Amino acid sequence: MTDEGKYQQIKEAILPFIPMIGKAADTIIDENVSNYPIFVVSQLDIDLGIPLVKRTEEGSLWSVHASTLEEMSAKRVIQEEKVTRFRDVYKDPRDYVCLFVLSDLGAIFIFLPRD
Repeated sequence: MTDEGKYQQIKEAILPFIPMIGKAADTIIDENVSNYPIFVVSQLDIDLGIPLVKRTEEGSLWSVHASTLEEMSAKRVIQEEKVTRFRDVYKDPRDYVCLFVLSDLGAIFIFLPRD
């Protein structure tokens, strides 16, 4: 399967979780936790963020964890010198969800529309 095919497969697997991720993003923003919610989506066990979905629940192959730019910077997932650049490319969280996807494609940031 091509990388594009794998990306589409990942996207389709994640789509059912977008409404829940959107609500979590709203809570993170509304509670003044962060203006930059990031959701870690992985098939591995990770120690990053707060678990929202475990990969064995609901037959999902993916885990979803709620995190923030601040946590990812503190844990050096995003290098301190790249935080400003990340903020510049970060899309409006009321319209998009920011996903940090760990898969066989590597680690990539994806912005998906909430609608």
